[in-house]
Amino acid sequence: MIDVDDVQPTGLARLPWRKPMPPEQSEPLAQEILTLKKKLNAVILAHNYQVPEIQDVADFVGDSLGLSQQAAGTDADVIVFCGVHFMAETAKILNPDKIVVLPDKDAGCSLEQSCPAPKLAKLQATNPNFYTVTYINCSAEVKALSDVICTSGNAVKIVNASPKDRDLLFVPDENLGAWVMEQTGQPMTLWRGNCYAHVEFRRDNLLRLRKELPDAKIVVHPESLREVRDLADEVCSTEKMIAYCKTNLAKRFVIVTESGIIHRLKKECPDKEFFCAPVFDVMKMPTDNCRCSECKYMKMNTLEKVRDCMKNLAPRIELPADIIRRARLPIERMLEISARPLENAG
Repeated sequence: MIDVDDVQPTGLARLPWRKPMPPEQSEPLAQEILTLKKKLNAVILAHNYQVPEIQDVADFVGDSLGLSQQAAGTDADVIVFCGVHFMAETAKILNPDKIVVLPDKDAGCSLEQSCPAPKLAKLQATNPNFYTVTYINCSAEVKALSDVICTSGNAVKIVNASPKDRDLLFVPDENLGAWVMEQTGQPMTLWRGNCYAHVEFRRDNLLRLRKELPDAKIVVHPESLREVRDLADEVCSTEKMIAYCKTNLAKRFVIVTESGIIHRLKKECPDKEFFCAPVFDVMKMPTDNCRCSECKYMKMNTLEKVRDCMKNLAPRIELPADIIRRARLPIERMLEISARPLENAG
């Protein structure tokens, strides 16, 4: 086995690894989807990591916080959630009387899988003073065990607003939790989980890019390892990446997150150039020079599956009423804290 630290692939990944669907295939499907949307009074929500053709038919493209806010405020009868399972569950929790469909029922998340509800409950039982701050990348059952939900975009604000007399337990992303501790100075017990797509990035890759692109800003998602975060010009959520690249005077950016976001960045910042950082695969072997990080779960959704889930109103998200009731409280607490002016967040 080759040690990951001994292999240093070179080269720049200038384009997303997965190319967009050709227009002659995507345009008829997109038109069919738009017709179905009108017929169903549906809203299409897409995460920044979805394939370009799905982003292009969505009513809203954003990160977990933005998608949660859109789901909470929609007057549509049907929510088509182009993301992963926990995101569609969040939409159902906030809209229990609406139909919520997910293009691929198997679109999951390594973070969600790392934190089963029974194991979390067992840990919570060891300390009655735990106040559980839970990253939104988790199951509805785990949300139901939580005191407050957070996203990568609001985690610092949520932790700063947490009760000072409680012992903070942060689940399930240890890298995001460690970054939040760095930003807030708040000690927390961290669950040992991570996003497999983000821990592929390595310090040596970014050091090489820094030499090859000395004028580029390095923008890193906080789910990445600390060795990568420490090299960043900015550490932030995907939505804040968009804002940073729009407002920063630099013309070139290295984007250290799932490559799906490059499509939106190119659309919203057409005068700027974006590069994906090369990654290592899970077997710790060097990848080819053009491989970007892709979440295999996010990429399970396709334009055909979006069309089919709207035609069939399935796969449909269904949750027990008790789980919806208990999981809704920490999500609403997050949305309420997120809406506060920054100076009143504590």
